Amino acid sequence: MCGLFGIHSSERDVARLTYFGLFALQHRGQESAGIAVSDRGRLTALRDMGLVTQVFDEQKLRGLRGELAIGHTRYSTTGSSQWWNAQPLVQHGSARTVALGHNGNLTNAAELRDELAAAGHRPATTADTEVIAALIANDPAPLEDAVAQAMAKLDGAFSVVLLSEGKLVAFRDPRGMRPLCIGLLGDDWVVASETCALDLVGAEHEREVRPGELVVVDDNGLNARQAVSEDGAGALCIFEVFYLARPDSRLSGVEVHGARVRMGEHLAAEAPVKADLVLPIPDSGTPAAIGFSRALNIPFSEGLIKNRYVGRTFIQPDQGLREQGIRLKFNPLSEVKGKRIVVVDDSIVRGNTTRQIVQMLFEAGAAEVHVRVSSPPVIGQCYYGIDFADPAELIASDKTVEEIREHLGATSLAYLSLEGLQASTRRPASQFCRACLTREYPTAVPVEAAKLRFEPASA
Repeated sequence: MCGLFGIHSSERDVARLTYFGLFALQHRGQESAGIAVSDRGRLTALRDMGLVTQVFDEQKLRGLRGELAIGHTRYSTTGSSQWWNAQPLVQHGSARTVALGHNGNLTNAAELRDELAAAGHRPATTADTEVIAALIANDPAPLEDAVAQAMAKLDGAFSVVLLSEGKLVAFRDPRGMRPLCIGLLGDDWVVASETCALDLVGAEHEREVRPGELVVVDDNGLNARQAVSEDGAGALCIFEVFYLARPDSRLSGVEVHGARVRMGEHLAAEAPVKADLVLPIPDSGTPAAIGFSRALNIPFSEGLIKNRYVGRTFIQPDQGLREQGIRLKFNPLSEVKGKRIVVVDDSIVRGNTTRQIVQMLFEAGAAEVHVRVSSPPVIGQCYYGIDFADPAELIASDKTVEEIREHLGATSLAYLSLEGLQASTRRPASQFCRACLTREYPTAVPVEAAKLRFEPASA
């Protein structure tokens, strides 16, 4: 997950634009936020724990001056949720200083950390991102070549923005596992994790950064090269399509909202039910609930009111915080009383949210609560940037659909088939990583994938 933004402009307030770009990408990470600027090659970075609006205010933004800026919102998958792992990370190397933000997760981070340690590098963080920054900062080759050589050593998922030597650099892994797009704001180049961030700052979407592509923006404009060869047809994370990305974004040319509505329509065809109301679990379940409602001509209702000031429970780093967040997050309306309810959600990962929602709806007087999920069961570990590396966290990894239904306390439960999900994207299966649904991985997987594996033994 994580959100990335970058911009080059000699006339605009790049820090302020980056702030608003991160605001559009807040859904991608809520643990920390940061902005780094380059003023004629001089780097300044400000990062802290919390939401974008908690980290930055008017005074702090006024202090970030320059013609280049990058920003990052963090969702941790390798390395604890601590200040020293907040990004953009600033790495002072023997060849250059680099400010860098990373979205994704490296599968060979341990090997590269050992290689860097043998060369004398002492890590200042416990995140895999430092590996990328250190490789580039300590390579005496010209910046573009240093980046390309680092890209060739990395494996796993990585979309990256960085500042160094008065240049904005963006690159993407050869499978394109995490999104990264390019836009134009007048004559100024912008890069972002999702097109919704381009929309917010008024930039026109030009294209995506190609898998394995290296993009450099400076006073001479944008230059791009294929630094490493594309690996097959691609492997964009399908979790982005049915859960993570904002519905108003476009991924691989597909409008996310439209794809999710189609998921609901396919789900209605595969698992119809007689009911009085269709309720989404807001906000991510709403497009599929619309499709389900339309397909079966069952009235759509909000039914569950979401407190918009509570963050996504899924990306809280602590289980206790997750459960507290669920209790604060939803409240059922009285119109559910006596009704047969269909609750539509985009996914069930751990099952905690869904179980409590089913219980709340029955307590509010619902006669029946049917759960419909607009994705297949999540059964596989993710090594590429979604925080469920432990199979024990996945309710579907060792339970049948009927056992999950019993655990949730629902009247009935059905998931969208893998074929229905794929058809909804209108793209071939070969263009996606679907490992969390199939356990078929596009890379070699690490022997040790624990989130805190690089933490000190006493931590």
